[in-house]
Amino acid sequence: MITLLIILGVVLLLGIFVWATYNGLVQLKVRVEEAWSDITVQLKRRADLIPNLIESVKGYAKHEKEVFTAVTEARANVVAATQKGPAETAKAENQFEQALKSLFAVSEAYPQLRASENFQQLQAELVDTEDKIQASRRFYNGGVRDLNTKIQQFPANIVAALFGFKSKEFFEVEDMASIEKPVEVKF
Repeated sequence: MITLLIILGVVLLLGIFVWATYNGLVQLKVRVEEAWSDITVQLKRRADLIPNLIESVKGYAKHEKEVFTAVTEARANVVAATQKGPAETAKAENQFEQALKSLFAVSEAYPQLRASENFQQLQAELVDTEDKIQASRRFYNGGVRDLNTKIQQFPANIVAALFGFKSKEFFEVEDMASIEKPVEVKF
């Protein structure tokens, strides 16, 4: 009788451990998915600001068509890349940032544009959005770190393998050379 109670106790404890570990993994996975959603929302917000910014600059710099085309294409690539995951999104982000730098470089040549209230407001919204994107990336990467750590730790790794939990990839900068030197933007 005592042996049966001990066996039942061990099975019960094992069941509670599996239940608690599984729920913890699900919670971390949902947190990572939420963080990825936050990134895509902010990228969409930025993508929605870009056409207005381009229109503001177009009025002053009609002959800079290739810059506008590059920014528009880069914007579309970022929106499409969010469906492909963090690695593709990071790559598209790098291209977009380069195109955006070109747009701001064009604006430097037009003092009337820099003085435009509409342009300044759009620029401020873009800076705010960039800050939100960075915060979303940090939140996402923190969630990925927590999930990946839990998946790799013993004995949670047994439960993770049993239920098919997979490690997620971090949102990382592709082009380290572009972040090593400070960006110079003058208005």
